[in-house]
Amino acid sequence: MTKYKIAWLPGDGIGNDVMDAARTVLDVVDLDAEYIPGDVGWEFWRKEGNPLPERTLELLKNTDCCLFGAITSKPRDEARRELAPQLREKKFEYFSPIVKIRQEFKLHTNLRPCKAFEGNPLNYKDNIDLVVFRENTEGLYSGVEFHPLPKEVMSALLHHPKMHRFREVPLEDIALSCRIFTRQGCQKIVKQAFEYAEKKNKSNVTVIEKPNVLRETSGLMIREARKISEEYPNIELWETNVDAMCMWLIKNPHDYGILVTSNMFGDIISDLSAQLVGGLGFASSANIGDDYALFEPTHGSAPKYAGMYKVNPTAMLLATKLMIEYLGEEEIANRLEKAIAQVIKEGKVRTYDLGGNNTTLDVANEVAKKLKEM
Repeated sequence: MTKYKIAWLPGDGIGNDVMDAARTVLDVVDLDAEYIPGDVGWEFWRKEGNPLPERTLELLKNTDCCLFGAITSKPRDEARRELAPQLREKKFEYFSPIVKIRQEFKLHTNLRPCKAFEGNPLNYKDNIDLVVFRENTEGLYSGVEFHPLPKEVMSALLHHPKMHRFREVPLEDIALSCRIFTRQGCQKIVKQAFEYAEKKNKSNVTVIEKPNVLRETSGLMIREARKISEEYPNIELWETNVDAMCMWLIKNPHDYGILVTSNMFGDIISDLSAQLVGGLGFASSANIGDDYALFEPTHGSAPKYAGMYKVNPTAMLLATKLMIEYLGEEEIANRLEKAIAQVIKEGKVRTYDLGGNNTTLDVANEVAKKLKEM
């Protein structure tokens, strides 16, 4: 019997290509695992009206963690048009499978390492080493939205003095997305950031919000961060507004190490941080809960490249490294990162984004070769 059961969800487009690259590497590391394929993505939305079938959720419940490729998402009306004809009148609503998995399995922490590997010609500056902790289940991505605005919601909101300027706006002309923070959600993500900083011997954690405008939600995050920071006297807490942080990351990225923020701000800051170290082709992601975790590259499904094995698999390989680390196999994880770093530094095997003409699988095979040599 294998030690680990890993859900294997390639998803859409190039998700299949980069997952093939991951498997090439996994086949040469000494990880005692079984990889169990599952159905997810646009194909199942079109055929079944559900991009994340219940059978896949059941599969996830019986595995230790999940490795995920990429997903296609489209606006509501476009998604409905692509349903099979017999499903179009059934009022199915498209949802993001990855967001649903995060919420269903309470994957509260999104960890995004953004590291500048030596030899990467796309690095903004050398020696950047950022880790973004993004709250993963609350905030503006909670999914609590209205359009048109229901009468009962408007009636409740009109008790707030600043809502009266919207009193005369027709309800069908109002769209509302709720930014929901809980004290527990704020505490969990900040605690994770400080624990990681302590483990990695980092001297500071920067909390990124906008409390001067978003007084209640961002204010709650800042207040909880200040309380938690008292438990870590050797780690400084820095506070900055999200707009200023975008500027400081461009100007002085080396000043920062561990960043922590809420869901939408984290989405933005982590993509900016990824671009500093070569773009989404180098950006891996871990979605971690108390009992389960999902690992993925952060790029999209790039349908125009599907099956061409053209794209850079580095983000996928780094996500695989995070998964191995999560399983407690740190020695294997460290070897994999060293092999990836070696291939990037040598620059002999490169995909098109790095100025080369090698394929996705060429890169994976080269990383596998380095692993065998170690």
